Amino acid sequence: MPARIVPKDAAGAETSEDWLRRMDEIGEDEGYFERLGGVHWSFFADHGTTLLVTFERLHDIRTGSPGQMPFGYGVAVPQGWSHLCLVAGQDRWYRDPTVFRYFDRLVDDAFFEDFDRVVFYGAGMGGYAAAAFSVVAPGATVILAAPQATLDPLYAVWDPRFRSARRLNFTDRYGYAPDMTEGAGQVFVIHDPENAPDAAHAALFRRPFATLLRTPGLGTDPHRMLAEMGALDEVLLAAGQGGLSPAVFYRALRARHRHLPYLRMLLGRTDARGRDGLSARVCRAVLRDHAAPRFRKRLAEIEGEAG
Repeated sequence: MPARIVPKDAAGAETSEDWLRRMDEIGEDEGYFERLGGVHWSFFADHGTTLLVTFERLHDIRTGSPGQMPFGYGVAVPQGWSHLCLVAGQDRWYRDPTVFRYFDRLVDDAFFEDFDRVVFYGAGMGGYAAAAFSVVAPGATVILAAPQATLDPLYAVWDPRFRSARRLNFTDRYGYAPDMTEGAGQVFVIHDPENAPDAAHAALFRRPFATLLRTPGLGTDPHRMLAEMGALDEVLLAAGQGGLSPAVFYRALRARHRHLPYLRMLLGRTDARGRDGLSARVCRAVLRDHAAPRFRKRLAEIEGEAG
């Protein structure tokens, strides 16, 4: 049995400069850490023949990930997998020629051919990039959480968000994300169908090999919700083992029934719709497992009104 890999961290970094220095040290030990132009970096940890590729924001890594390490690192390395993370210092949707050239170089070096299985993952802007750059690794599994298909105003004028990104070029290389998934093995698109822009973007990924995974109530940031409830790790691990399917995803999603932020959101939805009976059922379900004053108070109100 191979020795267990002990993940490293950048927890002591107090500034972005400290973090970059620490990641350079970790990269030197485990693979590499490379600057790509002015606002992007690539981090590679070389540990095994399964590769998880993630696209993550610098701000999210430094403020929301354990040890200030990329989310994907925490999933991959304990499994003995390799991890490649494209880090974005600004919200530019990775539309940068230096990033294009980096992936060109990986293809020229036959980098992805060294791995038995490759999984691309990203959320939002990172979901767009995970789809767009998955073309470099034919046969990869691609998992996208609330991705954008494009922000080209000619094709996504219906999306009022991200107005500053409309000046970016989404029509040149690695441009229209759904087209770039044509060589993928399976594509899974996680989204809340009740969010109209996210649902519209998801619909553009409809291909025979694409599966839309609908998550009502998870809102505009399914990555955060799934990660907090522990379901996202389960999904990515299944993908890295070649076993991800809709049944596996929805089984992992059952964790939402024990996740208080989701249950608070659910109660808010049922209350907003005047569904007191459903609200009472939500409260009773929560109170079986949690001492939750908000839910106890709301249940008392409903039962008092009914009485």
